[in-house]
Amino acid sequence: MTPTVLEVHTRSTQVSRILIAPGLLGTLDALVREACPGASRLVVVSSPTVWRLHGATVREGLGLAAEDEPVLVNDGEKAKTMATLGKVHDALVTRGIDRKAVLVVVGGGVIGDLAGFAAASYLRGIRLVHVPTTVVAQTDSAIGGKVGVNHRLGKNLLGAFHQPALVAVDPVVLGTLSRRELRAGLYEVVKYGVIASAPLFARCQQTMDALLDGQPDALLPVITECCAIKADVVTKDEREDGLRKILNFGHTIGHALEAVTQYRLLRHGEAVAYGMKAASAIAVARGTWPREAHDALIALLEAMGPLPAITHLDADDVLEATRRDKKVVAGTLHFVLPTRIGETTIATDVDEAQVRVGLTALGL
Repeated sequence: MTPTVLEVHTRSTQVSRILIAPGLLGTLDALVREACPGASRLVVVSSPTVWRLHGATVREGLGLAAEDEPVLVNDGEKAKTMATLGKVHDALVTRGIDRKAVLVVVGGGVIGDLAGFAAASYLRGIRLVHVPTTVVAQTDSAIGGKVGVNHRLGKNLLGAFHQPALVAVDPVVLGTLSRRELRAGLYEVVKYGVIASAPLFARCQQTMDALLDGQPDALLPVITECCAIKADVVTKDEREDGLRKILNFGHTIGHALEAVTQYRLLRHGEAVAYGMKAASAIAVARGTWPREAHDALIALLEAMGPLPAITHLDADDVLEATRRDKKVVAGTLHFVLPTRIGETTIATDVDEAQVRVGLTALGL
């Protein structure tokens, strides 16, 4: 299949290309060399689980020699720390990686963010290629240049903007995901429908069973549309000065839930699903989001399956975590609220009482 080609144009870098097609892993060497001319060396960063599943295909696709071992670090939000980042830095230093090298990160959103931060900070920046292996990474986190790690008091508080030279999206790799991991990624797809595309939201409603079953014919078009939406948003607003904030729909309370549960209870997409439910309830209470649209969103999220229980959490703890969100500017929280399917607004006047409305809707 001829790849779909999308481009991200920003002020900080040359064009960042996104290629989408089944089977891309088998042609990675040519793709990386074209995107990163003059590369002195390729260094792969991945996790033990991802490498066990896809390492042989990636090794062959990149033409790696037997001695070119990947840098393997633990996956999962609880491993997305400065300590893990330091292990990647140590490996790059001890291997003598120079400024013309390319870091190829193979994995989901956590590995992508962490290894991307390593690429951004090592020698003040080396080139980066993403090979995302989860729905969240393929549709969202691998695109746009946001890289970083968590702090114990908040998510993604330490990081940078570092655009990849290439994002190689191969939907075939999604066949190894667990149903829970697949579903967690699809919550982000629903997010894109709410913020930017009523047709995408309707497609999710109509094909959710096929999406949850991981059917390639269902997944490929929604992945492609999400990538196109994000590429357009990042091209218009790389540094989240305005438009890019809409991508944070569901993330304010979602990130707070992840922080108060120490990144152990919820997958990122599951936290975003709860965050979307809460934001939807807040928007209804403010009178800016139709009840029928709220009901449609909640029905779709609930049709996707049960979320991990959070009713044991303390609302005050979650509220406090929102105050440390990176979207707080001069003490003001910028909250993404839906106005109709396909459109949102950025509210700067969501007060504590309204946040509690959202938390109450979650059973807290």
